[in-house]
Amino acid sequence: MTETPVESREDKSRARKAVVAAGLGNALEWYDIILFGFMATSITAVFYPGEGLSAQLMTWATFAITFVVRPLGAIIIGRYSDKHGRKSALSLTIGLMTLGVFIIVILPGEATIGIWGAIGLIIARIIQGISAGGEFGSATAFLTENAKRGKAYYASFQTATQGISMFLAAGISWILSSALSEEALHSWGWRVAFALGLLIGPVGWYIRSKMDDTPEFKAAEKTDNPLRVLLSENFGRLFSAFLIIAMATISVYLITFLPQFAVTNLGLDAWASFPGAVVAGVITLIGAPFAGRLADRVGPTTVMIPTTIVGIIVAWPMFILLTANPSIGVLTLCEAIVGLFMVFYFGPMPALLSELFPVKVRSSGMTIAYSFGVAIFGGFAPLILTALLGATGLLTVPGFYYAGLSLLSLIGVIMARKLYSQR
Repeated sequence: MTETPVESREDKSRARKAVVAAGLGNALEWYDIILFGFMATSITAVFYPGEGLSAQLMTWATFAITFVVRPLGAIIIGRYSDKHGRKSALSLTIGLMTLGVFIIVILPGEATIGIWGAIGLIIARIIQGISAGGEFGSATAFLTENAKRGKAYYASFQTATQGISMFLAAGISWILSSALSEEALHSWGWRVAFALGLLIGPVGWYIRSKMDDTPEFKAAEKTDNPLRVLLSENFGRLFSAFLIIAMATISVYLITFLPQFAVTNLGLDAWASFPGAVVAGVITLIGAPFAGRLADRVGPTTVMIPTTIVGIIVAWPMFILLTANPSIGVLTLCEAIVGLFMVFYFGPMPALLSELFPVKVRSSGMTIAYSFGVAIFGGFAPLILTALLGATGLLTVPGFYYAGLSLLSLIGVIMARKLYSQR
């Protein structure tokens, strides 16, 4: 029987500091991503003025560009993290993310500089995509490798900080859309929302730059070619991790997609989905650490498998209910349910992914699996769902999509349970 490691006061302090350092960067990344979805209508008006489906698709295609380049960022920064340390990689990612947000805040629109506005927006999203590609794996490794005990608990703050981001992005979007006219929101209000995110960047960079690297990384065997070792010796783990990402990422991007869905397909007000997103954010923020504690006791897969099964069963009926009763109350209920899925699936997930990979390829493994998974299953979701809704006219399409990705994640978690037992 494996002995429980003794945790000193210094160990606890280091783990808590790691939560703050990793959490600030994660919060900035997800605040920007979620806010882009919530402000999609304003971004469309500024950079892709026009009516109808084509303008929406251009906005969601720009949103998806970030996810196209994420795998590139994952390969570059994941390799850098496994060779030079988690601290260096995390300082790099938050710097790039802050730069991307700054460009979006100051970038003139189509009315001022024509097509160059859209090109500048794409450049900003590419910078953010490279940063985001390396953030998750490096930050998760930083959290778990700084924790002697309670690895799932500390890693769950990756999810909890996404809850903070969702709460803040939805709350600020709700306030601005309620307080401002549509003209003012499109003119300058949406920029204020992004500018608030810039406050996180310098603070996060400073804290990360002052942290030491993790004890596990310092003590571990290093490899000159983490990518080769990952693909040749750990491909099964990589594929399993890729499938595991599906349900976690669609939970976030479904909530991101709902504001435009509520306006375009349900005939609700533009702010209708924000109360539910605020509720989902609070649920995730409070609930994820509890799910992490539970995962430390019974194992991450024991918590995640039942959650995927419930997701498969509930997703389609949830959208039947929503489309039959299109109201703010029902929409809020649906978003709260997705928030619960995030708690019990996404909460334990970072620890499971971290433990799947050896230290010498841990950051590369997680960043590559996460980036490809988020790109394919999440980042393209608004674009795919918008196209499917336009092609089929079936308003329950998002429920089918969610159920299908939950099934893929169930397969991935079952694979991980077998692989995890082999380590």
